[in-house]
Amino acid sequence: MVDYHSSNNQASSGGPAVYMDPREQENDWDRDLLLDPAWEKQQRKTFTAWCNSHLRKAGTQIENIEEDFRDGLKLMLLLEVISGERLPKPERGKMRVHKINNVNKALDYIASKGVKLVSIGAEEIVDGNAKMTLGMIWTIILRFAIQDISVEETSAKEGLLLWCQRKTAPYKNVNVQNFHISWKDGLAFNALIHRHRPELIDYDKLRKDDPLTNLNNAFEVAEKYLDIPKMMDAEDIVGTLRPDEKAIMTYVSCFYHAFSGAQKAETAANRICKVLAVNQENEHLMEDYEKLASDLLEWIRRTIPWLENRAPEKTMAEMQQKLEDFRGYRRVHKPPKVQEKCQLEINFNTLQTKLRLSNRPAFMPSEGRMVSDINGSWHNLEGAEKGYEEWMLNEIRRLERLDHLAEKFRQKATIHESWTDGKEAMLTQKDYETASLSEVKALLRKHEAFESDLAAHQDRVEQIAAIAQELNELDYYDSPSVNARCQKICEQWDALGSLTQSRRESLERTEKQLESIDELYLEYAKRAAPFNNWMEGAMEDLQDMFIVHNIEEIQGLITAHEQFKSTLPEANKEREAIQAIQAEVQKIAQYNGIKLSGGNPYTTITPKSIDDKWHKVEQLVPQRDRALQEELAKQQSNDHLRRKFATQANIVGPWIQTKMEEIGRISIEMNGTLEDQLVNLREYEQSIIEYKPNIDQLEGDHQLIQEALIFDNKYTAYTMEHLRVGWEQLLTTIARTINEIENQILTRDAKGISQEQLHEYRTSFNHFDKDHSGALMAEEFKACLISLGYDVENNKAKRTGQMDMDNYRALLVATGNSLGDAEFARIMGIVDPNNSGAVTFQAFIDFMSRETTDTDTADQVIASFKILAADKNFITAEELRRELPPDQAEYCIARMAPYSGPDAKPGALDYMSFSTALYGESDL
Repeated sequence: MVDYHSSNNQASSGGPAVYMDPREQENDWDRDLLLDPAWEKQQRKTFTAWCNSHLRKAGTQIENIEEDFRDGLKLMLLLEVISGERLPKPERGKMRVHKINNVNKALDYIASKGVKLVSIGAEEIVDGNAKMTLGMIWTIILRFAIQDISVEETSAKEGLLLWCQRKTAPYKNVNVQNFHISWKDGLAFNALIHRHRPELIDYDKLRKDDPLTNLNNAFEVAEKYLDIPKMMDAEDIVGTLRPDEKAIMTYVSCFYHAFSGAQKAETAANRICKVLAVNQENEHLMEDYEKLASDLLEWIRRTIPWLENRAPEKTMAEMQQKLEDFRGYRRVHKPPKVQEKCQLEINFNTLQTKLRLSNRPAFMPSEGRMVSDINGSWHNLEGAEKGYEEWMLNEIRRLERLDHLAEKFRQKATIHESWTDGKEAMLTQKDYETASLSEVKALLRKHEAFESDLAAHQDRVEQIAAIAQELNELDYYDSPSVNARCQKICEQWDALGSLTQSRRESLERTEKQLESIDELYLEYAKRAAPFNNWMEGAMEDLQDMFIVHNIEEIQGLITAHEQFKSTLPEANKEREAIQAIQAEVQKIAQYNGIKLSGGNPYTTITPKSIDDKWHKVEQLVPQRDRALQEELAKQQSNDHLRRKFATQANIVGPWIQTKMEEIGRISIEMNGTLEDQLVNLREYEQSIIEYKPNIDQLEGDHQLIQEALIFDNKYTAYTMEHLRVGWEQLLTTIARTINEIENQILTRDAKGISQEQLHEYRTSFNHFDKDHSGALMAEEFKACLISLGYDVENNKAKRTGQMDMDNYRALLVATGNSLGDAEFARIMGIVDPNNSGAVTFQAFIDFMSRETTDTDTADQVIASFKILAADKNFITAEELRRELPPDQAEYCIARMAPYSGPDAKPGALDYMSFSTALYGESDL
């Protein structure tokens, strides 16, 4: 069939606008008006069949040529099918004005293709004027089916006639001189078919004296095997003295278009093979990328929930085990994944370079597997990793704090319970009922001393309750038992308060009757009680646990302890004064012959208990000294670890920064061939890798710091996390730089660019890169193109002479800054699609290589498939296997979708969608 797309493209791109001499059209149209009924019948049948051969592609057809085109709808549809272009939207109304408007839109489109319509108006078509309608269809056939035929600088009718004469010249009894009586015996039709498809016709059996058989044979074979519909009846041709020329030309043009592309099949097959080979290789690289990306993303997906798990442990040992598992992840599991991520980016860049060199669309990984997606997931992984480490360290601090508070609670609770033991029984006894006055007074004063002691213990009870509350707020695992014990102590304390008040009231009632009191005992009791409480507090403080994180904190505790020791002589004087009171009592009793009935009636604190507690304090003081000194030694050791790590970190951090800056300079200042640059970069990469033991040493020092539970370091601003990230970025940057050189080698080899050209491109690029940023601004890029001889106005790489930036600016001033603004805007859209305002060296090389080489396009591939398919809109597996190598034929068959057009046949495959998919185009 006819390649109407190509003819239409020629017209729309500025091809010849007038296809027939206007006078010839007018004369021809005058003759149409004189058609006899026989010719009109032949034209009506032929033109109807020709129109239906195209309308079937849109799923419709006509029955009566002058009636079915009256509303203009099918006429507009016919023009859209044969041209491949979209006409203005038709009007769907049924009124005459709507029909005239639709027909006018069709006639306007025909006129826009350079066809002069003479005496044909929309009213005649709407009125069903048969001759006008046939004349209009003949004009369409001339323009879209015959006009583009060209043979040896002859076109249209003369070209078609010359083609027929050459193809039928070897056949006897065939002498094609015109398009009427030369075809009447049918031998010319059969000769055309036999010349191109000899297996379809046995030409030697045909007889010149049997035109009906000859014509019917040719028409049936053409319809069955060549997809050319039957457009005329053999009886009409034989029964007419001179067959209609327009009908014969229309019919013969279908044979021309069916056979004219046979010689292009081999070239088309070769082009398809080349395209498919490149596509197969690219698909293999895409599959490798997808698998590697999927595996890495799956590992990240499994790892992040583990790092986001914040389930707290109950003990320090369990949390220490979690921290050890995390260190194993850092040392063993993560480093290979860092390398995989780097390799994935390198593979992606290489694939994109190959796709760009083969004029394929950029590779778009499946959803969620873009490099940006992987970087995002990796960022989430590192965020979770950082948060997990911080959470574990905070959890260890919390558990350490909890253990300290729990032990402190138990100590204070034990001391308090020991103190309250027997107090309820003491407060509930009725000893004052049978006591003497002196005994009652003694009981009252003893009770006052007890109240003083009770008040002194109020702080301890409040401390116990406060510690219990803090343990609950910190989610201590054994909070129920702590709460139960605290509740018992508080209830007992409240009971003691009530009993104390009740006993005071009873003693005060009895005191009115009893008036004797031993002032000395009372003085002893009053002074012994607070001193005893002070000693108990001192013992409690001396046995109290402590937690410090640096030398300053432990030195503060040591200073406080020294201050406490400085108060001991004064406390000893108080002890001796209290013991002197008791000695005075014994002296008076002995002197006056008084027999003491027992101990001090006002207090249970004996001189022996005071001495025992004093000796206990004296024993605890040196123990506290040793504990504080041991902690001081520990903090000094921790400070040494801090300094050791800081010393190495302050070397490694600047080294990494220096190397990053050196890589930036190397990527701009590299000289020599690309292979030499690649060797130098790999040697530089090896020198960086050899620095790895310094990183490992830092990792070891960092592990010692974590094991010592050191959480800060004032000697360095670098953390191990910062150094790890810097090291990984350094390895990734040098790998990317090497990959850029490898891609330049690929570009050079694929595009045939010489080393001298690459050197010239690099020299010009660096010359205009004044700030050494590795990218050119728009004006710098334009100057660079002109310096290389690129004609910005005519889109040609034409040598115009070298110039530098100053000469370029002078040229802009002289020309008014109008050197191809539109063309340069187009170029910037190619090299800077993101409108960043800067052009990288790789984008610059890609542009220069693209401008100097030829590449395949989707249109060329579709045209090639159309040739193999004998101008059909679909192709069969048999045709692919016949024209292509076996492996590439099977490749196409496996990937082509079934064809679903109106002319679809069993086994038909859609080569158009397949071709556009190769180039990533959504529409032709």
